Amino acid sequence: MGNKVINTPSKLKIRTGDLVKVIAGDSKGQQGKVLSVQIDKNRAIVEGINLVSKHTKPNAANPNGGIIKKEAALHISNLMLVDPKSGKASRVGRKLNADGKLVRVAKISGEEIK
Repeated sequence: MGNKVINTPSKLKIRTGDLVKVIAGDSKGQQGKVLSVQIDKNRAIVEGINLVSKHTKPNAANPNGGIIKKEAALHISNLMLVDPKSGKASRVGRKLNADGKLVRVAKISGEEIK
């Protein structure tokens, strides 16, 4: 038997509920809240950004069917966290806080990200 390489997902700097700005792609410059993060694929779904048209058959939730607009996942590398203090896109660092807990901080202002 050969050696198996187990690909463990890396720690992502963006989490569900964060306010992010799109820095690349068709939606460049737009801001939105992260609805979900797909850690294994390094992708995130952001509210109101990267909308795609999905054709749906009639069902209980949508009796008429038709075309609905839905958010598609964006790659994490195309997103940047918005600094809570200045409102600008910022890189993310990690620091020990007063309680000795590792927290995320915005590189621009040094403000802790909740």
